[in-house]
Amino acid sequence: MTSGPASAASARTLRVAAIQLASGTDAAANVARALALVEEAARAGARYIQLPEYTTYLGPPAGAAGAAETVPGPATDLFAAAARRLGVVVHVGSLLERTAGRPANTSVVLGPDGRVAATYRKVHLFDVDVPGAVAYRESDALVAGDELVAVDLDGLRLGLSVCFDLRFPDLYGALARAGAQVLAIPAAFNAVTGAAHWHVLTRARAIENHAFVVAAAQAGRTPEGVATFGHALVVDPWGVILAEAQGDEPQVVAATLDLDAVTARRAQIDVLALRRPDAYARGVRVARGPEGPSEQT
Repeated sequence: MTSGPASAASARTLRVAAIQLASGTDAAANVARALALVEEAARAGARYIQLPEYTTYLGPPAGAAGAAETVPGPATDLFAAAARRLGVVVHVGSLLERTAGRPANTSVVLGPDGRVAATYRKVHLFDVDVPGAVAYRESDALVAGDELVAVDLDGLRLGLSVCFDLRFPDLYGALARAGAQVLAIPAAFNAVTGAAHWHVLTRARAIENHAFVVAAAQAGRTPEGVATFGHALVVDPWGVILAEAQGDEPQVVAATLDLDAVTARRAQIDVLALRRPDAYARGVRVARGPEGPSEQT
């Protein structure tokens, strides 16, 4: 697909990679495979490398507490060493973070020096019941976060989110209004809902905020029956898919982002400035027809 020119040639470009994994319950094997793909992405020129949700453990909720670890901790230390050696940003999609209570589903962004640049605990947990398709309650095993997070990375502001957050546009609007040019959406999107909604929602979040979306993903079915949609992808601010994984195999998808395209698109259709929060704050007037009084909600 093509979107047409957004701006003149830009000197502000960034090579990014979204990694597709097929994690399971063996944390050591998951981390080893992820590290190999981080290496592959760096060899392909990526300076920002994103892993998917549940990088270190993808399995039954009953195993979540046992798979949780501190941040920093054993897994993040290994990814931090890779970030330092390769001189790249490694976004460890998400992992299970040990807390005082239930674990959190936590994103960890590691700078090229290996230090933790930012963490984000998934705000919207995956509690759904689609009859005959999927029933799951992430909140039975995990605790939700309550803070939105963006991080500055060498001239780039990255807005953080995880998987099910994708369905809540208010979150991404807040990140864009805070200056995020790239929206990170590491995911383990369910295979059933993913087939219906993954492409629509990732492109919508890019279009409505005129931001790049980088969405690493889990793919395939685990031995325990966890089925994920895959299709790791990168989307530009016009909604064009720049790169996309095919099939269920672990792989790297890479694209070069023209960061000035964000500024150009926002100038063309300045939805962030044209918002009317004053009108929204007044609520919705529900008209009852000619015979009844209106109601303000």
